[in-house]
Amino acid sequence: MKARDARTDGTSVSTTPLSRRGFLGAAGAVGLTGLAWKPAGAVPVGDPRATIPAPPAFPADIPLAQQRFENWARTIHFDAVWTATARDAHDVVRIADWARSHGYRVRPRGTMHSWSPLTVVPGESVEKIVLIDTMAHLNSVTVDPAGTPATVTAGAGASIESILTALERHGLGWANAPAIGDITIAGALSIGAHGATYPAAGERAIPGQSFGSLSNLVVALTAVVWNAAAGAYELREFRRSEPGITPLLAHLGRSFVTSVTLQAGANYRLRCQSFTDVPWQELFAPPGAPGRTFERFVEESGRVEAIWFPFTRTPWLKIWSVCPEKPSTAREVHGPYNYFFSDSIPEEVTTPLGQVASGMQAATPAFGAAQFGAVAAGLAATGTADLWGWSKDLLFYLRATTLRVVAGGGVVLTRRANIARVIHEFTTWLHERMTHYASLGQYPVNMPFEVRLCTVDDQSEVLVESAGAPNLSAVRPRPDRPDWDTAIWMNVVSVPGTAGQSAFFQEMEQWMADHYSGDYATFRSEWSKGWAFDAEGGYRDPRFLGVVVPAMYRTGLSADEGWDAARASFDRHDPHRVFTNGFLDRLLPPG
Repeated sequence: MKARDARTDGTSVSTTPLSRRGFLGAAGAVGLTGLAWKPAGAVPVGDPRATIPAPPAFPADIPLAQQRFENWARTIHFDAVWTATARDAHDVVRIADWARSHGYRVRPRGTMHSWSPLTVVPGESVEKIVLIDTMAHLNSVTVDPAGTPATVTAGAGASIESILTALERHGLGWANAPAIGDITIAGALSIGAHGATYPAAGERAIPGQSFGSLSNLVVALTAVVWNAAAGAYELREFRRSEPGITPLLAHLGRSFVTSVTLQAGANYRLRCQSFTDVPWQELFAPPGAPGRTFERFVEESGRVEAIWFPFTRTPWLKIWSVCPEKPSTAREVHGPYNYFFSDSIPEEVTTPLGQVASGMQAATPAFGAAQFGAVAAGLAATGTADLWGWSKDLLFYLRATTLRVVAGGGVVLTRRANIARVIHEFTTWLHERMTHYASLGQYPVNMPFEVRLCTVDDQSEVLVESAGAPNLSAVRPRPDRPDWDTAIWMNVVSVPGTAGQSAFFQEMEQWMADHYSGDYATFRSEWSKGWAFDAEGGYRDPRFLGVVVPAMYRTGLSADEGWDAARASFDRHDPHRVFTNGFLDRLLPPG
């Protein structure tokens, strides 16, 4: 596909940026209190300003302070949670033993880039919880480029960006990474984080890399586990060849991993082209359709992402391709996060955003047009429609400061031949439902639909002896369906607090679970985002939590590799349930 200049499709939008701080200030004035929430600062233990009781007999030499907790979506926030700063992994062990003795629970704290209540739970008391800051000291990164395979060992709090930067210095990299690089590696692995890299027709992964989740790269890890003989917690290393490692590769926060070793492969150059002139009906066409289709681009490049803003005609289409030599039309980049317009909010966008967030939902079509217009104009103004550089610099394209949203959706596992069918059916459903609600004067979602691909966790890509795929990875394969090799991530995002949003996400989630089933496909939730919706919000529907989600990891799997095996493993490693919270107790109750 030849590069073209991005077009605005008739929408004229100024790109004069409004700073994020200015935007949040303005947003607060129109009712975006959730987006502009400012929590209290840190208060050291013993300070009279503390507002919650101090943990009794906490190890005096481990720094402890009352700090705020705020997740990325700003849907979970606490002004005061006791937070310890572990100086090394042994401090984590000491805190775990202290917590067991005093009836406390321990939760890891990284960048807090999450939606789901896997760390702390909104509405529940945090007075008997201690968070452990993993980023201050548990952040080392060491590369072994001469190993077989080449590896990188990182502390729990090391960011994915710092790891890939270190690998790049040795000519190494990964095929897949989330778009935001400041996520900690332990946090990413706990929820089976993924990227948008999928093989083109006939392409195989570079040895040491994987087209599946990041968890599929792990060759060893160290976790804090209970030693029954010693009557205490301890650090234990798990190799990829040990069956005991597979539940820990995506543990949902039910364990505490302190360090991890991951394989890597030869780094390579990528080209990323953006297009804004392909109508959604053409892009998301049924299988075998002619023209500029998602199916065609996947066959040619594999690495495809589409972002379709509500009530607009043409999505933002990104196509990455392996490209050893710089094309004459491409601009070379030397660092990540090149779409600067994604991190600043133009005035033309803030005005309708303020309207929809304050209840004027009829502004949603204008908001969708403004979002698309800002992207199209931004691509043209910044010369970012055709980029070329090292893989890391094109895989990381969103900063954590981008607009905070909530998300519904999940992943569909199916055959490669079904990609076009899956996406066509969902976008047809989405268009019909949004048109239906708009006819009633209702706009339950106001931000884009996003679709990207990766593969299932293929054990042939693991270059050491492997005990199997991560038990609870959303892209773990189904042994009874070896033809289901493809994972299609589809999400719809929206401004927090939008009227009717949760009910819409509930309807959408149920449709996806029912529709992508049987011999055609299977649906799984995306752990880090929104799932188990009822009309009031996510993570609430008892049937989804107690029946539907466990079935996602029971159907087609043997008893020793799915949901129940993982739950039993967590209970063995942490029988005192130090590493859990109220939500995880409901999701993964004691056996």
